[in-house]
Formats: sequence, structure tokens, C-alpha cells
Amino acid sequence: MSPRITLAVARRVLAQLRHDHRTLALLLFMPAFFMALLWWMFEESTGPEFDRFAPALLAIFPFFVMFLVTSVTTLRERSSGTLERLLAMPTGRLDLLSGYALAFGLMAALQSVIAVTTSVYLLDLDVAGPVWMLVVVAVVDAVLGSSLGLFLSAFARTEFQAVQFMPAVVTPQVLLCGLFVPREELPSVLREISDLLPLSYAVDAITLVSTTTSEALGGVDADIWADLAVVLGFALAGLVLGAATLRRRTA
Repeated sequence: MSPRITLAVARRVLAQLRHDHRTLALLLFMPAFFMALLWWMFEESTGPEFDRFAPALLAIFPFFVMFLVTSVTTLRERSSGTLERLLAMPTGRLDLLSGYALAFGLMAALQSVIAVTTSVYLLDLDVAGPVWMLVVVAVVDAVLGSSLGLFLSAFARTEFQAVQFMPAVVTPQVLLCGLFVPREELPSVLREISDLLPLSYAVDAITLVSTTTSEALGGVDADIWADLAVVLGFALAGLVLGAATLRRRTA
């Protein structure tokens, strides 16, 4: 693996995104738009529904958007023959995937900053812990979405098939991550399945940050970083598996 080649791939992907205004807008602003829509839904409510659902969705929306955009973009590169031309040069598969991950990771960081800033400072999301930790968790979740998108795009032949992976990969994680029913209250089988899904740990981490005061955060700080380590482990595994299964072209 060559850092020089990885950075070159990342620069090429970022240059393409800069000229694709619709994809760039989707990447950067869609999670913030979803959060604003959620706030609007609960505007007339007298209860704390927005503060209840918003932290978990700050983990889910970046994951969702990055998974979709990354999988479709990578498949488009392969079907157009771009990946074949890149791999014909001295570019290893891991160099290529790492470059994509680096570029989309930067987009994930910007996306998460915009989403968290909008939620906390414009929509008055009540966050007990430090805002910077909320950003860190949201960025890690978005990186996970990018990694899984890179991996699963290898198994799709068309962009429509890439989108079809969303119900199979994303929806079960959203249902079992604790957003609707606390994970400890799930039936035993579903709870065990939930323990195997990365988004569960992402939601656990962001919930701890949003509900624990800065003074008390030291007592659960290890739990937060442990959850993030699990999410990052899944992201790294997705990147490695993506490199192992990467095909030059769509058959």
C-alpha cells in the first residue's frame, strides 16, 4: 500500500465530487435537512420527542446517506471502466479503496459537522455532553456507512441493485438499534442479533453522549470509546473485505 497513490486516488474522487453538485449537496446537507424535517414534525408537540429521537438519528442519517452515495458512486466507477483503468496502473486494490475511504471520510466529517451544528445551534437539540463528542460519533457512523457501501457495491451489477441492498443492510439495523424499543427490552433472539450489528453500538455511543453531563461523562467515557472502537472495527473490516472482493468491471 502506497500513501502517495492513496492520496492521489482521494484527490481524484474529491475533484469528481466537486463537479457533481447534486451528489455534493446530497452528501453535505441531506442529514441536516432530515434533522430539520424531524424538528418540524414535532414543532407543535409539547413533549420532548425531538430530543428523544434526534440523537439516535444523528447516528443513523449520516450512515444511511454515506452508504447510499458510496455504493452507487463506486459501482458507477466500475461499470464505466474507470476502476479497470486505475487498476491497470500501479494501483493496488487496498490503495484504491483507501483513497475512496479517505475522500468519503472527509465528506463524512463535513457532513457530520453540518448536521450536528444545525441540530444543536439552530434546532435547539438538548445535549447534556460535549458537542464535539457528538460530532466524533456522527463522523465514525458516516465512515461506517462509506465502508459498508464500498464493500457491498462489489456484489451489485447495476445502480438499482446497489440501492436494493439498503432494505437488507440498513433497515434491520435501524429497527434493532434501540431507536424504537430499548435494546435491553427486545426479545432475546432479537437482542442477540442487535449485538452483532454495528449501528447498535453507534446509537449506544451517541445516546450516552447526548444524555450524560460533562461532569458525569468520565464514568461512561470508556463505554463510549468502546462502542466507537466496535464501529471502527466494522468499518475497517468492510474496507479490507471490499479490497478483497473488488472487481475491475461489472460483468
